[in-house]
Amino acid sequence: MRKNLLITLAFLSLPTLPVAQTFDDLAQVEVLTGWRTAAGDHIAALKVTLAPGWITYWRAPGAAGIPPEFHFSGSDTIAEITPHWPTPGVYVSDGIRSIGYYDSVIFPLTIATDGDARDIAIAGEMTIGVCEEICIPVTLEFDALLPQVGAADSAISAALDAEPLSQAEARIPSVTCAIAPISDGIQLTTTIDVPRPARSEFVMIEASDPSIWVSEADVSRDGDVLNATVDMVHPSGGPFALDRSGIRITVFGADRAIDILGCDAS
Repeated sequence: MRKNLLITLAFLSLPTLPVAQTFDDLAQVEVLTGWRTAAGDHIAALKVTLAPGWITYWRAPGAAGIPPEFHFSGSDTIAEITPHWPTPGVYVSDGIRSIGYYDSVIFPLTIATDGDARDIAIAGEMTIGVCEEICIPVTLEFDALLPQVGAADSAISAALDAEPLSQAEARIPSVTCAIAPISDGIQLTTTIDVPRPARSEFVMIEASDPSIWVSEADVSRDGDVLNATVDMVHPSGGPFALDRSGIRITVFGADRAIDILGCDAS
């Protein structure tokens, strides 16, 4: 598949270190235990600290990166854990665009507790990619006890505030997507009515099905109308049905991003 080939070529272009070398000092994770909300959810976070000058990746890492993977365990009363994604930076090195975080990042977690009023144990591991002159995957283990009564944490709150704006918060009207077949999949063009930022912008488009490869967006403008076009390739290697409601569009501007979920037929 095209996606696998591109990722393989990108990583082959980066220098590597001998397998025998250890990387325990490149990344560490800490659980910020947070607080219980009036609704009964618990707000906590995973704080990842990297060696100076190293980068780790966002949910959609770009052409050559490893998206974080979270695996949770712990108390039976944990019904669901939702990670949050602070707005990342967009970086270009040797012609390869990466989306991620330098030096450190805090991933807030909303933990649905089924109304458990006790302290709650949480444990698990996360696998992240870290890059400087080399790129490697690192798995970090964590465990903590989330207190029944905890103090609000300004670092977690700041990370939540750093999430991209929603479509409603950015006051963007309906977003449309036009679809056309191509030889090995489909081409999608999204049209968004959003003012031009002070500096250049970048658009990331994701499909709800992670097996679908999505190219980097070709972005153009007509005044306040932003157009972004991508190719999408399904593992079947041909045209396929696409759920527009699951399309996720992130528009990166000068200092903030906008997160749009779903688009209408044009």
